[in-house]
Amino acid sequence: MSGANEPGTGGTATAADTVAALQAALAAEHAAVYGYGVLGARLRGAQQQTARDIWDAHRARRDRLSAFITAQKAAPVAAAPAYRLPIRPTAAAGAAQLAAALEDHVLAAYLGLAGVADPKVRRFAAQGMQEAINRSVRWRGSAPATAFPGLSKSAVSPAT
Repeated sequence: MSGANEPGTGGTATAADTVAALQAALAAEHAAVYGYGVLGARLRGAQQQTARDIWDAHRARRDRLSAFITAQKAAPVAAAPAYRLPIRPTAAAGAAQLAAALEDHVLAAYLGLAGVADPKVRRFAAQGMQEAINRSVRWRGSAPATAFPGLSKSAVSPAT
């Protein structure tokens, strides 16, 4: 099958591709909700309130993704009881690093929705990517080293 969303093919995502990309974004949101619950315990004051607000935003996006998946006549992937986090926060600095890593993961997952046919989903994904990169920069204190954090270098390199 000629690849949907492959550069130069002009392909568009099939319904199955759309559901798979939505499920990947939902899984990333589940992980973010879990991770913010963990890291929030390591923060105090304004940072803790910021983490709580972002946690609420991830929960809202998770719920919206579930609705998109249900509209596709599919069952949303359930959250895992626990997640292996890329950073084990023991203090505020580690919590901020974990938050940035979670946002990088969310950004990469939303990038997978760039080729879906539904413009509402594409708009939702674009907004999700913008929010994730802004939060990542805020937590990290600087711009990421790559244009699309969370993706391998080969994933964002032009096809040869």
